[in-house]
Amino acid sequence: MKTNSSLLLAAAIAGAALFSVSVAHAQVGKSLGVVDANTASESNLLTMPHMTATLVKELITKRPFTNIVELNTFLTGKGLTAVEAMDFYGRAFIHVNLNTGTPEEILLIPNAGRRMAREFDEYRPWTTWAQFDREISKYVGQDAADKLKQYVFIPVKLNTATDADILTIPGAGQRMVREFKEYRPWRTKEQFDREIGKYVDAKEVARLWRYVVINN
Repeated sequence: MKTNSSLLLAAAIAGAALFSVSVAHAQVGKSLGVVDANTASESNLLTMPHMTATLVKELITKRPFTNIVELNTFLTGKGLTAVEAMDFYGRAFIHVNLNTGTPEEILLIPNAGRRMAREFDEYRPWTTWAQFDREISKYVGQDAADKLKQYVFIPVKLNTATDADILTIPGAGQRMVREFKEYRPWRTKEQFDREIGKYVDAKEVARLWRYVVINN
């Protein structure tokens, strides 16, 4: 019995450690219901606040949006009010880079406000979600910090990212896991454009580039 108990305890510790590593390495914040507006399906977008069939088709044609400010300009240009656009962002968004996001981008994150625009900037550079949890939960608590995480990302390191890291990038999938790893070491954006451009068009290359950084 003692041996069995020891084995179970060891297995539990190992499982917890693996879970911890998975969470620690993920670079795009875990979604609690918010999807990426650049990759969400037409059927999914149609279920969202203030979306019509015509608006969704125009949005899909316009994609990918460079950032959330560009999407916001599109939606308000189509007649949505600021409040209606924010309702939509409660369900779909374009992730903000924690290390380079502008105050204008951050202020479009639901419930972020000027305080988070200030705090996100203060603690740069962001390197892990443990850092985010520690610093941001001081102000809003862990539940609110978890909700904010689904709108932001810490750039994925092209030369050392794990498969799990890469798969957090919306729309990346196993093919990009393979290609990102095949062309290591990455040295320049031009190399990324050239090699990934063999598999997807220029707009998709630019969308993927938003989520990554070349590290030595």
